[in-house]
Amino acid sequence: MAVMKLIGSETSPYVRKVRVYLGETGLDYEFAVVDAWKPDPSLLAMAPIGKVPVLVREQGEPLYESNLIIDYLESLLPAERRLVPPEGEPRWQMLRLQALASGMIDATATRTVELRKPEATQSAVVIAREEGRIERLLAAFEKLAQPGRCVAGGERMSTADLVLGVALQYLDFRFTPDWRKSAPTLAAWFAPMARRPAYARTLPPGFVPPA
Repeated sequence: MAVMKLIGSETSPYVRKVRVYLGETGLDYEFAVVDAWKPDPSLLAMAPIGKVPVLVREQGEPLYESNLIIDYLESLLPAERRLVPPEGEPRWQMLRLQALASGMIDATATRTVELRKPEATQSAVVIAREEGRIERLLAAFEKLAQPGRCVAGGERMSTADLVLGVALQYLDFRFTPDWRKSAPTLAAWFAPMARRPAYARTLPPGFVPPA
């Protein structure tokens, strides 16, 4: 039986967002690993955007961009298993927080790319800007976090929680300063999230998260 195929890198936080979503919801898929920095011609023909993740569906054109892919995957689930509220203020509040968590991933990724450049060509302005953005976002979530509860309120995990968990572990993977010192409540919120199978099974190769 044909199943969806997710194409991506094992270190990309954008790919990991989708992999964690698939793990949490139990949707069946295959994972094909590619080098995101050196995509082969067949991938570029399929996805002219030249980025991962790419979702090859059983029917229809391939999909790209992690949020779009998650929107599509939500449509495959019955209402009671979906991670996004269907309507009203709960939906917008959750998507607002998801956007903030995605912004933390973007800031960490931009900082990482800048630091990979030869030191003589690195921009101190870009690095400082992204580190400031990370600090503000950590402070915002530190105020919201309540261990044992979802960041948007309630007991049920949403995509805001899922993306925030990926964002925080991406900080562990790429960002040297220990964010837990400035956000202890958020760290306590994240600790049980990091132990969930969907997170533990999708760690970047060789990465050992902080205890």
